[in-house]
Amino acid sequence: MVPLAPLPRRLPKDPAATGPVDPTSEFFYHPRTLTALVFMILVLIYTAFFSPVENTTLNNTKLGIFAACLCFLLFGLLQFRDGPFIRPHPAVWRLVLASGVLYQMFLVFLLFQDPKDSRQLMAYLDPDLGVPLPERSYAESCDLTWDNVGSKMDVFVLAHALGWFGKTLILRDVWLCWIVSIMFEIMEYSLQHQLNNFAECWWDHWILDVLLCNWLGIYVGIKTCEYFEMKQYSWRGLRQIPTYRGKLSRTAAQFTPHSWTKFEWGPTKSFRNYMAVICLVICVLVCELNAFYLKYLLWIPPEHPLVTYRLILMFLFGIPSTREAYDYLMSPTNPRIGTQIWLMLANIVTEVLICVKLAKGEFNEPAPPAVVTFWAVFLALLIIYPIYKFLAVPWLAKRQRDTPTLSHAKTE
Repeated sequence: MVPLAPLPRRLPKDPAATGPVDPTSEFFYHPRTLTALVFMILVLIYTAFFSPVENTTLNNTKLGIFAACLCFLLFGLLQFRDGPFIRPHPAVWRLVLASGVLYQMFLVFLLFQDPKDSRQLMAYLDPDLGVPLPERSYAESCDLTWDNVGSKMDVFVLAHALGWFGKTLILRDVWLCWIVSIMFEIMEYSLQHQLNNFAECWWDHWILDVLLCNWLGIYVGIKTCEYFEMKQYSWRGLRQIPTYRGKLSRTAAQFTPHSWTKFEWGPTKSFRNYMAVICLVICVLVCELNAFYLKYLLWIPPEHPLVTYRLILMFLFGIPSTREAYDYLMSPTNPRIGTQIWLMLANIVTEVLICVKLAKGEFNEPAPPAVVTFWAVFLALLIIYPIYKFLAVPWLAKRQRDTPTLSHAKTE
């Protein structure tokens, strides 16, 4: 009996590349599951038996939860399926997906706590938390003077612009960004009877926020998107590049997109696109509002790192989930939504449920009549427009095409 010859060893395939992975980066694309398992067990042995942390119930609980989360993240990094992106490495986006699952589990746990226990849980994370926040309003001294404007120019202005830069990279559509930008200011007007920090001067809403911060973030974000659209992508291996400068440039390019897809949402093309864009705008607005309500209800100051961590997580979750939503929209034959968009929707809805549960007895003041009237008219227009665009207009066009035929038949 002739022994079988061993199969030739092949390099792993890059999911979006046309050929095998360059040998210079082969190490990073080979599975290292057994090595990672051994490393994880060694870390657990050291942490459990030789950790220098003080042996108290609180420290042991924190350390145990932290180690359990790290184990889950490592499992997700190694075992979860790949998403729509491969740069800088598919494992990075598997780690993002695992982080989304962990965040969802934390939200579900928080959902079953009452307000007192929820705030006490925040105090466990940081002893400085768990105390009521001071009332703060931005609608004082609304005269348009240099002193009043200068008092508003703090670190949050830069954060505001950076936030819109990130949202523009996610949405990749200038008109959609402007719609969300203006709608959020309207949401602040509508909800300032509940949250004091939504009460701002008119020039704070429309000049500082919309015309300065939002415009700057959207402009830089759109220019970045245009750069990636026009860029010629060439992924040569390091050994094929003769100069050290070229090798460094190729290494830095690993952290840029492998390719770039321009989003054309087309809300007026079909009823499916119209509803998809409406749902996308609602999700973005609700995700933004959740940040403010969670801060207020859990007594977390705006400058606390937990707020920043959540924003970073939502940015990372939003990048692949929006791409999956766009792919689903542009492929009507695709019967399933992606994993990331499913998880992102779960995160947003669970945050809303937490806010609703913790807000019982917090907001007793009814909405002003002007706010109720505005939203009644606005929602009516949202319903009337698709009826006119996707039902009435095609019916009228069909009738006009059929009318000459009927008239000609009567003449004969």
